[in-house]
Amino acid sequence: MSTPIPSGHLAGTSAAEHLSPAFPERAAWGTASKLRAWQAEALEAYFERQPRDFLAAATPGAGKTTFALRLAAELRARREIDRITVVAPTEHLKRQWADAAARAGIRLDPSFKNSHGGYGRHFHGVAVTYAQVATRAALHRELTMSGRTLVILDEVHHGGDALSWGDAIREAFEPATRRLSLTGTPFRSDTAPIPFVRYAPDEQGIRTSLTDYNYGYGRALGDGVVRPVLFMVYAGHMKWRTRAGDEMEAKLGEGNTKDITSQAWRTALEPTGEWIPAVLRAADKRLSEVRHSIPDAGGLVIATDHYAARSYARILEDLTGDEVTVVLSDEKEASDRIEAFSTSTSRWMVAVRMVSEGVDVPRLAVGVYATSAATPLFFAQAIGRFVRARRRGETASVFLPNVPQLMALASQLELERDHALDRIGEDEEGDLYNPEDAMIAAANRDEKASETLTGEFAFQALDSQATFDRVVYDGHEFGTLAEPGSDEEYDFIGIPGLLEPEQVSELLRQRQARQARRAFERRKSKPENEPTADEPVALYRTLKEQRTLLNSLVGMWAKLSGEPHGIVHAELRRLCGGPAVPQASVTQLQARIELLRKRLGSH
Repeated sequence: MSTPIPSGHLAGTSAAEHLSPAFPERAAWGTASKLRAWQAEALEAYFERQPRDFLAAATPGAGKTTFALRLAAELRARREIDRITVVAPTEHLKRQWADAAARAGIRLDPSFKNSHGGYGRHFHGVAVTYAQVATRAALHRELTMSGRTLVILDEVHHGGDALSWGDAIREAFEPATRRLSLTGTPFRSDTAPIPFVRYAPDEQGIRTSLTDYNYGYGRALGDGVVRPVLFMVYAGHMKWRTRAGDEMEAKLGEGNTKDITSQAWRTALEPTGEWIPAVLRAADKRLSEVRHSIPDAGGLVIATDHYAARSYARILEDLTGDEVTVVLSDEKEASDRIEAFSTSTSRWMVAVRMVSEGVDVPRLAVGVYATSAATPLFFAQAIGRFVRARRRGETASVFLPNVPQLMALASQLELERDHALDRIGEDEEGDLYNPEDAMIAAANRDEKASETLTGEFAFQALDSQATFDRVVYDGHEFGTLAEPGSDEEYDFIGIPGLLEPEQVSELLRQRQARQARRAFERRKSKPENEPTADEPVALYRTLKEQRTLLNSLVGMWAKLSGEPHGIVHAELRRLCGGPAVPQASVTQLQARIELLRKRLGSH
């Protein structure tokens, strides 16, 4: 029988219904006297059963740490546990947990090393890393058995990062009295089972992780607990050279092969080109706009490696005249820099991947995704750095290269996923496989193909030019191609920093209509008989340009009218005549373009 919940300690269902879903104003992280509604519900769900193992999945920025520390404090108050062990992915997060625990009245030692053998009685427990446990699992098993221990496994999916890690986590914490597993992304990119997570087959036979409490991004967004995200998408023309002297070129976002897409993406991220400076300049303008409403708002650039990070920082320093915080590793000095940046009002921080998970810098509002990493797990954790809401009306802005993998992940941001160990394949008579594993394997094949290509030929980025492509917001796309620094670009990167989600959508629609009117006016002002070039243009190039323009205009009209793209195309064929777009002539395409321009111009 479970112990009754003492009055004043935990909120029940009726109390949860009346709690604001977000912290009042700007309560310090981990110190709010009132729980968010989801945290109260999760605590109630826990104490209804008081299970030995409990998995709570909550979107990044929702407040998993506050929930865990409140639970730990309650278990200590009931004298059901004596010790607490927090296992975190990084050294920085150990300190972050210890600081948050101190504000909740729990003393954790983040400086504990395996060589110490034990920790002083003046601490209630320790904060360690998964790697630390994997190194000496037997020691941590002894510590676990030395008292009634609550183990908090932060971002528990890391427990399956390697077979040896999973085995070590099980060995060390199997004797624990209670285990609380936390994750912001309850899935992995492989089939390694996560320790202490239960799996059960669904109706298709897929062994899927079972979550005891789930609070996804969609629900958190509706509650105002997290910010909505504006994805500012940039395309552009890339050019690079092989060792053999062959020059190659491609545009981001076009239907290229995976190898070409990978190399064009790599060229875009090269700091010596024009793409990165143009995108950083646009991101800094966006940050300035946000800081009109949120004076301490900060920006984060996520870089692929040390060379790129330092180069990006120099570009930003030349651009802003301000010092940029650079974080290159998971060391104490890096943690100190992150902490200093978090409490300052400086504009920019550049980091190599390590800030992608768990690091709490609530003032981050603008991001530049300048890394080649594209797994669902990394992307979700990276975007999670920008969604932590401090008050209603805040919107996160993340600048992305127009790469198919990233566009797919951005459009699926609200998709909630569980960790699947296997799946019955459509083409594999009952064999089991994991869809995430298949996706990563495919990505690895692509990378190996690219490595083969660039191993045979030395890669040299020659030129990169950026163009604003569109905004992705709430699953919809707004805007068309615009030059960096133009009014058309600023229409979108210059929207106010504090708006309700419905106001953001309405403003984006208005800016898109204004963009279309400008394009229509420019075309009207051009002389009808402009001189043509002496050299004829190949017909297929003209057709491709016309189809691209028509599809873009159809997309804009579809968003304004609420009609599906197919219906808009069908109506254009009925009014203007001619076959479907792939078979239409230049004249037939132009007639449809002109009709749409008139509609958009008069809207």
